[in-house]
This record gives sequence, C-alpha cells and structure tokens, in this order.
Amino acid sequence: MMATLHLLSHSPFNDGRLDSCLRLLGPDDGVLLTGDAIYALRAGTQPAQALEQLPASNALFALQEDLQARGLDVVPSRVDAVDYPGFVELCTRFDKVNAWL
Repeated sequence: MMATLHLLSHSPFNDGRLDSCLRLLGPDDGVLLTGDAIYALRAGTQPAQALEQLPASNALFALQEDLQARGLDVVPSRVDAVDYPGFVELCTRFDKVNAWL
C-alpha cells in the first residue's frame, strides 16, 4: 500500500483544499499543515472537528514555525509539531508527497 503525505498551506476558511484532501485520504496517508492551513487547528471550528475525526491511521503534522507565527500554542494531542528537518524527514518517510498548491 502506497502512503501519501498531503501538504496543505491554505486557510480552510476561504478555500476548499482541506475538504477535498480529507475526502481523498488513503488509510495510511498523513497530513502536514503549514502556512495558513495551521488555522484548521483552531479549537471549535469545523476544520478542527473534521481533523479530529480522522482515523488514527492518518498521521497529522503541523510545522512548528507556522504554529508559533500564528499564535497556536495549544494543538490537539494527535497533532505532531515538526520543525523543518522533521518536515524533510517526513517527506522521505512517505511513498509520495502531494502538495495542494
């Protein structure tokens, strides 16, 4: 089974990429939130609820620098914050990387 890491960088509040991505996720795919996609983690929002409902087999990551830049100090426990070297390592861990540009 080929696992894909999906990279999202656009705010889910004015863009449909997150919803499209979640519909297409394979069972072992991961999601990495960067840039304004970080706002999907804001507690109590529809995007945050959608991410919380993902199966445990779907790993969820967020870029540490972007969390800090957007003032999101508290993230759901299932979210792994990664730095840039961690981001590069993730890209090698998955079979494919799909950037939702």
